[in-house]
Parts: sequence; structure tokens; C-alpha cells
Amino acid sequence: MTLRDRHLERLRTETFDTLVVGGGINGAVAAASLAGRGAQVAIIDRGDFAHFTSQASSNLVWGGFKYLENYELLLVWKLCRSRNRLMKAYRDNIKQIGFYATLDETSPYKPWFAGLGSFGYWIIGMFGTKRPRVLSTEHIEREEPAINTSKALGGIEYYDGILVDNDARFVFSFVRAAIDAGAAAANYVEMVSAVRSGGQWSVQLRDVDTGEEFSTTARTIVNAAGPFVDEVNQEWGLTTDHRIVYSKGIHLVVPRLTTTEHHKVLAFFDDSQRLFYVIPMGRRSVIGTTDTRVDTPFTEVNDDDIDFLLGQINARMDLPAPLTRGDIIAERCGVRPLVVKRRSGDHSDVDWTKLSRKHAIETDRTRGVVTVFGGKLTDCINVGEEIAAAIEGLGVPLEPDLHNWYGEPAPATRDEFYRQARLMQLDRYRAKAETEPLTDRLWRRYGRQAFTMLDAIREDPRMAEDIMGSADYLRVELHAAARTEMVTRLEDFMRRRSKIDLVVHDDDIAESAGLAEVAEILFGAEAERRLAEYFGGADRIPAAVRAGLGRTGTD
Repeated sequence: MTLRDRHLERLRTETFDTLVVGGGINGAVAAASLAGRGAQVAIIDRGDFAHFTSQASSNLVWGGFKYLENYELLLVWKLCRSRNRLMKAYRDNIKQIGFYATLDETSPYKPWFAGLGSFGYWIIGMFGTKRPRVLSTEHIEREEPAINTSKALGGIEYYDGILVDNDARFVFSFVRAAIDAGAAAANYVEMVSAVRSGGQWSVQLRDVDTGEEFSTTARTIVNAAGPFVDEVNQEWGLTTDHRIVYSKGIHLVVPRLTTTEHHKVLAFFDDSQRLFYVIPMGRRSVIGTTDTRVDTPFTEVNDDDIDFLLGQINARMDLPAPLTRGDIIAERCGVRPLVVKRRSGDHSDVDWTKLSRKHAIETDRTRGVVTVFGGKLTDCINVGEEIAAAIEGLGVPLEPDLHNWYGEPAPATRDEFYRQARLMQLDRYRAKAETEPLTDRLWRRYGRQAFTMLDAIREDPRMAEDIMGSADYLRVELHAAARTEMVTRLEDFMRRRSKIDLVVHDDDIAESAGLAEVAEILFGAEAERRLAEYFGGADRIPAAVRAGLGRTGTD
């Protein structure tokens, strides 16, 4: 029985204090916070965990420097506080990084004024990062030669945080923490209906993967459906003071535009005087994001989006050749669920670009529902704590918050892992250039589970081999994912538990015979079906991949 099967059985047979609907960052931290404080919790998502908005972020953990221009000082302080807590709790997963902003004649601020803002930001952030600095044009030319300084007046450098891996994997770490604390969790489970009676909810669920319907019961519900919170509340007949509006943002993943020695986020003002970034992602760069008002959470990248970003970056960087569509390795697209007060009208008078990523939490005490609107990855700890307080206010007893429901294992545990890895010379198994040591990677991604991986590699050194050469993923990681990460479809692994789909070109994936082994490790006898699902049909499985089926365990 797989991990998911075991948790589906729990949903069928147990009664919970709280059912969390939605497995994005808000739902994940809600489940982790509640389970970590002793509540009986279940979390479901009709897709994979983090499959919607939470997989389309900029992978940044930041305090909202741009919100200073709207004088949202309290929001910036709260976000900086949460950023500092996250960076302290996830020292290996979140690293401090410089934001290197170039200002030219069309920028809304002069370098000296932006410099004052950066120092104010540093102070509001309680000196939680390195000291900012003002840059002359000469500084920029010397330190970041890829930047076009022909129109530059200077710039600033300030600091925030960045996720070393990807946002969706970080979200899953909270789901994993909730499971470790006793929560039931299942992806691809859809809520069909919910009825409140006798002080508890009876919820009809459907397994999206198999079509089976079943029911579960819970005293309270957390509506953490992200862009769909209003839709869910409407189904229940709930009225709230807030609602969600949508802003679409896209990113383009391209080959690395700066050298690995220049590990900074490059920031520019686009032609509409909105900030956009060039964000490092290993051997790739991520360009974005845009900000477009839309009326639906279902969006996609269009030609105008691509042309806009390519034009902006080509005008601001000295590249060996202008970026073209042929350079795009992957696209990311999602909506920001922005919070507004519910009122008459269509909010056409709202300046979309100035709406912040604040969150709001409302409680319906009669129905036993807590709804979380908006938010962002940086603010996740605050959201988790506030949801726990709201659920406790509904009569669910919780243990004191010891702040141990989030964060990486203790330093002593980390030291012991590094000691064992050093003794077995783990890093000698890696021969690739420009890749991090295996010790760092396994610890960051898996924490305590990485000890089991050391045992597996000691027993069989082939476990330390890459399965897909261009993807940089070990065989032992695939076996761990199959056991512990509730990978239901191949896309779950390729896009969210890993970032292979983001950094490896589609052509390289299609030519990888190793992808067949990936599928066989993850899905066993269902490997071919899951490959067909991933590629859009059995007849569309690439020949190189199909040729690898049935060869697991061989080179």
C-alpha cells in the first residue's frame, strides 16, 4: 500500500478536528501548524500539492521593498519579520542574496533616493540582512558587466532571501511536516459537497485519480483554496468581508545570463516603471514577472507576455546575442490572489500594480469555517499561526505553540549527517562541474531522511548515480520520492518535487532513456500509463523513453 493509499484510508475512516481544503502554501502551513500543536488534521487538494499559484512564484523570500512606495510600513515590517524567521529556521533552504538594481533616466527614483529607501528597508527589517549600498555606474560596470550601463545613473544593492530549490518543494516540506505530526494528507482529492449538521461537517470527497467517492467528517474547515476561496465559500453559502481579485504574472526560464560567480538578483524598472528581475536558478536564469489584471485564475503565457519580457531584458543587458523565443527553456505562469474589501462595483478604480500581497483571515463561528485570503510565501509562518489561533477560537484545543512545527532539524543532527557523509566520502561520487556537493544537496532536500539515503548508497553505490544526466537527480532520491513524497503523476515529480521541467529543455527530456527508469521507480507496473499521461498519450511517448522501459537496474 502506498503512502497516499494509507492516507486515503484514514480519510475514509477517521473523524478530524479540522479539514484543510487546499494544498498550496496557506493550506500546507495551516496543516503543519495545527498538527504540530496536537490537532487531528486532514489536508486535501484537488490537484497536486502546490500545483497552482504556489508553483509559480519568483522563489524569493522578501520583505516587500516595493511596498515602501505606498507607505505600507507595517506590512513591510511584518514581512521582514517573517523573512528573518524563515531564513533563521531554514538556513540551508533559504539563502541571503543581493538584489542589484540598476536605475536609469526613465526610472521613477534617483540612485540617492533609492539608497535612502534601501537603508530604511534594512532598518525596518531589523538589520536581518547585509547592509545595503548605493552603486555608481562605475561600480555596476565593474561588478556586473552583463548590465547595459549606457543610460544608467547608478543603482543600489539590498538583500533579501531566495529558495535554493523551488517553491513547490518548499510547500511540500510543510505537508511533510504535517504528516510527520500525525496529519492525514492526500493530493488529487476533490471536495464534492459539504454539509454542516450537529456541530460537524460531513464532506463528500472524490479521488480524482480513480473516480471513487467517499466521505469524511470534521469539526471545522479551513478554506485555503487560494484563488478559489470565493468559489468554495459560495458553494457553502458563506458571506465574507473580503474577496479575491486576480493579477497574472509570468516568468521565462532561459540559459544563465550571468556567470555563477555573480550570484545576485538583477533588478530593473521596465517601460511601465514596474520592477522586474533576473533571478539565478542554478545554471538557468528566470526573467519576470509581469503584472496583468485578469478575471479568471486560469491563465497561460501569451505572445505579448513573451515579447514584452524579451524586449525589456534585451534593452537592459549586454548579451552576446539578443534573447529570442528559441532561448526559452520553460515558462511559468500563475495568478496572484489579491485581497480587496467586498463592495459594490468591479474594482475598476483599483490600481492593480499597487495592491500588496497582504493576507486576511475571516472566521464564521456559526459554520466553523476559517477562510484565508491572499498571502505570499514569505508570510507563511504568520499565516500558520493566525489560522491556528482562529481554529482554537472555534473550540478545538491546541497544545502551546513551541514553534517546532516548522524549520530544519537541529544543528547537532546536521553535524552528524555531515560527519557520516564525510567519512563515507559521499562527495566523491559526484564528478559534474558546476554542481553543488551531494552532502549539501541531500541534507537540504531531505533532512533526517537523508540518513537513510546514506545507508542505501553504502549498500549499493549505484544509488548515487544520476538517472537523467541533464536533470541532476540521483537514483536514491527517486526511491525516496516513491516512498515518502506522494508522487501520484509524473508531473508531480518533474515539476514540483523537483524542478526538472523548469531547467531541462523538453527536447532533452524526450531524448532521455533514464526517464523510463524514473517512471518505473516511482510507479512500478503503472510506469507506461504515467508516461503516457505526462506526454499526452501513449502514442506520444518518445522513442528514446519507450526504449528504456523494462531496463531498470541496467545501464
